[in-house]
Amino acid sequence: MKTAVVICPGRGTYNKSELGYLGRHHADRADLLESFEAIRRERGRETLQALDGAATYSLSRHSRGDNASALIFTATYCDFLSIARDEIEIVAVTGNSMGWYSALACAGALSPVDGFDVVDTMGALMQEALIGGQIVYPFTGEDWQADPARKRELLELIDQIGRRDGHVLALSIDLGGMLVIAGNEPGLSAFEKAVPPLQGRFPMRLGNHAAFHTALQAPVAEAGRARLAPDMFMQPALPLIDGRGAIWWPHAADTHAMWDYTFGHQVVEPYDFTRAVQIAAREFAPDLFIVTGPGTTLGGAVAQSLILADWHGIASKADFLASQQPDPFVVLMGMDEHRPGVLPKIG
Repeated sequence: MKTAVVICPGRGTYNKSELGYLGRHHADRADLLESFEAIRRERGRETLQALDGAATYSLSRHSRGDNASALIFTATYCDFLSIARDEIEIVAVTGNSMGWYSALACAGALSPVDGFDVVDTMGALMQEALIGGQIVYPFTGEDWQADPARKRELLELIDQIGRRDGHVLALSIDLGGMLVIAGNEPGLSAFEKAVPPLQGRFPMRLGNHAAFHTALQAPVAEAGRARLAPDMFMQPALPLIDGRGAIWWPHAADTHAMWDYTFGHQVVEPYDFTRAVQIAAREFAPDLFIVTGPGTTLGGAVAQSLILADWHGIASKADFLASQQPDPFVVLMGMDEHRPGVLPKIG
């Protein structure tokens, strides 16, 4: 039996190519989906079926926080349930940004319905406030080789801009070989002007994204704490690795502290996804890193995080791609070629 760490994706992973994901892969989970739909209907929100089953993908509709978060959580949780547990032992769970909420449910620290409630509530609060924005910018080259000096330069630039009068800018997510940077419009614009364009797409603004994981989100954190009670949280059944790289162990987790972290530090402080993946690798040494759907974009950040940790001597993109053959150890459930490898065998 192989061991695996499951990694839950965050916002920005349900895009045009993911439209219909729930219908294609999880039509057999009608009872679970209905329990989520009941929450959506009670709150007067568009149903998951209507969103996932739409004829065309709409950026303004599908990427909204109150819609995207619910779609992503549902796809993630259903993918998690689909993993062949008689062949794969899940030894830990982690996630990126919003993926922390999904990880809580996958690990059993929240029930499926409470996990959906958390995601639906926080997604709506973020969308209603929509404070600030985010930019993605790489500090590694296209070969993904570590460049700590360049990372330091960029972090110093972010700090320097953030100290200017009227400018807010801070690290939002440490994401493998990329930095997700958040702030207000003056801060974001100043950063865009200060860095060279790269790879024809960076610096990249993220649509319908607020300044997640910064102090600008304090009102959202406060509202979340008021609406989502500590007694929702339970002892996890699986180890959980959070956005600081801290591990919450089964039978030993302080559930009130978990609630406090989830609607406190996790909302207003930087999220270190790179460290979470590296801790997962070093502490659990899994055979597989399974990235649930939807989407495949988180795979690069997982690979880059492992490269930065010199995991199994992998030092570049070429090394990583070679190590993925013939059987990938970073498995993307959102990729048709990878998905069958972690699902129960038919027949």
